[in-house]
Amino acid sequence: MSKGYVWVVDDDSSIRWVLEKTLSNANIKCETFADAESVLLALEREVPDVIISDIRMPGMDGLELLKQIHKADPMLPVIIMTAHSDLDAAVNAYQEGAFEYLPKPFDIDEALALANRAITHSHDQKQTNNAANTLQTDTPEIIGEAPAMQEVFRAIGRLSRSSISVLINGESGTGKELVAHALHKHSPRSKNPFIALNMAAIPKDLIESELFGHEKGAFTGANSVRQGRFEQANGGTLFLDEIGDMPLEIQTRLLRVLADGQFYRVGGHSAIKVDVRIIAATHQNLESLVKDGDFREDLFHRLNVIRVHIPALRERKQDIAKLAQHFLNLAAEELAVEVKTLSKEATEILTRLSWPGNVRQLENTSRWLTVMASGSEILPADLPQELVEERSLASSNEGSDWQELLEMWARSALASGETELLAHALPEFERILLKVALNHTNGHKQDAAKVLGWGRNTLTRKLKELSMT
Repeated sequence: MSKGYVWVVDDDSSIRWVLEKTLSNANIKCETFADAESVLLALEREVPDVIISDIRMPGMDGLELLKQIHKADPMLPVIIMTAHSDLDAAVNAYQEGAFEYLPKPFDIDEALALANRAITHSHDQKQTNNAANTLQTDTPEIIGEAPAMQEVFRAIGRLSRSSISVLINGESGTGKELVAHALHKHSPRSKNPFIALNMAAIPKDLIESELFGHEKGAFTGANSVRQGRFEQANGGTLFLDEIGDMPLEIQTRLLRVLADGQFYRVGGHSAIKVDVRIIAATHQNLESLVKDGDFREDLFHRLNVIRVHIPALRERKQDIAKLAQHFLNLAAEELAVEVKTLSKEATEILTRLSWPGNVRQLENTSRWLTVMASGSEILPADLPQELVEERSLASSNEGSDWQELLEMWARSALASGETELLAHALPEFERILLKVALNHTNGHKQDAAKVLGWGRNTLTRKLKELSMT
């Protein structure tokens, strides 16, 4: 059985022959093409693991071929071959998404090593996508066809064989705990406990005991030994929700546990060893908390090994109709009533709303509609009054300047019980400006920084902070 399948594209027959011979001798199936047009036709019937293409060819050149290939299959690794004089073109190709470039004249061993690396990368990508597809089938509570949610599925797939720490960030109500559950379910620790603790829901003077447990007599009311969440999660996963609300003194203890793998119960004198994977989540900007001295920088770096960003519902509008119907089905089952469906007009209104409370707000709205809508089909007249008012306000403000739209969002968020609006808005404000600037400059960071009035280093830092790299 061959190790992989590679296509070679070059108008030079000697190059095609050398590479085909080298790859075949290494048990790699190879097919060769003399022009780009033939490759595009062949892609309609099958897809190789890797394509190796020259830049300079009659007709369509390698750069244009690269663009066309990635339109058909963005994940397909393409290695660009180029003469030394074509270095600028090679750099451009790399920026356009080439896996790597191979300068001519090339060393046969180097070419073979590069092909093997690209094949391995291709196989890994396919496994990741399969894991992501399996995830969507096995975890029906996470629904998302929008590109931003597909990125979340891919991230969970990549982490499926790992026990590494993960930091999940996203606005309140986006489903961070569901993602944490999925990370645990699809990890090597899946048969062991998943324990969750919300930092914002526990009084500060009880957090230490909740996390680490206590000995009998450790404090007034401690009438017996109590295991903390770390002990309960031993061998499994501990999910620390709203980690940004953790008091500084508890952050110090948590850091020691992460470093040493052991801790003491409150009032205890014997070290307790644990093996726990930490998944943390927050709706706050931890980088800002670090700068303000409200979050330990060393703990932030311990937790921020891998970051997964959960998009707001307004960033994945194409999922709203499917999510709403899912919640309507669940509510009907729970309440033992007939399942209600959304009319086209009601769906259109729901899709246009900003949903400051995100998926949680949509779920609560669906539950309300299950009880309050008069017929089996939900019409615009059945929608809650506050949603209708928001829709009317949005319509009347079409064409308004951004300050008015921001004010509208803030009022709606406050009406939905949101807090810390500044911590929510600033990162998203910067994210939108960065996205627009990078699109405007075709991805050139130096130019994007200039139009934003930043230095290149500031832009690079912001991209990292906002998980846009």
